[in-house]
Amino acid sequence: MILADKKILLGVTGSIAAYKAILILRQLKSAGADVTVMMTASAKRFVTPLTFKVLSNKEVYSDLFGQEEGLPHLSLLEGCDLILIAPATANFINKMASGIADDLLSSLLLSARVPILVAPAMDSDMWKNPIVQKGISILRETGIRIIEPESGLLASGKEGEGRLASEDGIFEEVCRRLNIKRDLAGKVIIVTAGPTREPVDPVRFLSNRSSGKMGYAIAIAARDRGARVILISGITNLPKPEKVEFISAPTTHEMREAVLRHLPEASILIMAAAVADYRPKKPNLKKLKRSGSSLSIEMEETEDILEEIGKRNTKTILVGFAAETDEVINNAVMKLRKKNLDLIVANDITLEGGGFESDTNIAVIIDREGSVQELPLMHKRDLAQIILERVMALKERDTANT
Repeated sequence: MILADKKILLGVTGSIAAYKAILILRQLKSAGADVTVMMTASAKRFVTPLTFKVLSNKEVYSDLFGQEEGLPHLSLLEGCDLILIAPATANFINKMASGIADDLLSSLLLSARVPILVAPAMDSDMWKNPIVQKGISILRETGIRIIEPESGLLASGKEGEGRLASEDGIFEEVCRRLNIKRDLAGKVIIVTAGPTREPVDPVRFLSNRSSGKMGYAIAIAARDRGARVILISGITNLPKPEKVEFISAPTTHEMREAVLRHLPEASILIMAAAVADYRPKKPNLKKLKRSGSSLSIEMEETEDILEEIGKRNTKTILVGFAAETDEVINNAVMKLRKKNLDLIVANDITLEGGGFESDTNIAVIIDREGSVQELPLMHKRDLAQIILERVMALKERDTANT
């Protein structure tokens, strides 16, 4: 949640691209931001305030005089970290450049002492108009950051410059202006998550209690820090994270195949999945029926994905997990050495708040140099950030040594 504790005011003006502000709002909210939406009168002709109210779970502001607050153009700025105008029309850009304050949004901007981002959206002829460009220059001179529009198919049917910048591009700029880490930009990370299932017959399978929450938290955190994330997941009840490449891998064999297929692309592999150690040697092709007597199932070891990759001496940073019930650190160190890992995250699943299916964890992080970092009870999304910090420290160390 890299935008947690950040308060952002999102201004929406009357462009055909106003519907894209919904996607921008969702992305900001998913990153933890507290977002309040302000709309101009013309913006409400394209998207209803109710849509933004539901998605932001907050009141939407548009009237300088009709709100309960006496001075909303001042009160909304309290605690604000950043103002984003997306989309910004030619009309609104010129109003800003001229210092006109005839509605709530334009009045608020004159009082603002926080970073302001403006994402224009208009037809290419309007964008190229000298008056609009003069307004853009004035805004830049005052320290307002312009998120350049893109070229492409416009609402008029023409091809040209003027399309609202992509949601990802706008999000990147928000993070940059708030000095939020995007240290994984350009990196490809494979994250495995959830339990694998090994079939006994067409009805039954052997599995474990992993919920996948830790792996999904890591995938989301890596995505928010700019990485291209490939999430290879067993069967879970969790929603697929947005803007993450998702691959379903129910069995250990399928997970291994997916990991090896994408490994050449990745510089980091984080194996948070709870992979089954054994599977039935010969799964029954038909449902096993109750026979009135005991049942024995011959088992065989599954593929050890991490150990196989570790033996290849790949340049990929390898991170493993160890869910233990006793001698947590000793067992984790043994696993780290056996599998030739760079980092291992271990936890005692018998501790309250540190076991399967929980939103929290109590972890120990051990690196290849033998450094042991014992962490207190924390939310898995916070642990995900710490794990990524440790991974980046390893990469920086490796880079410095080459």
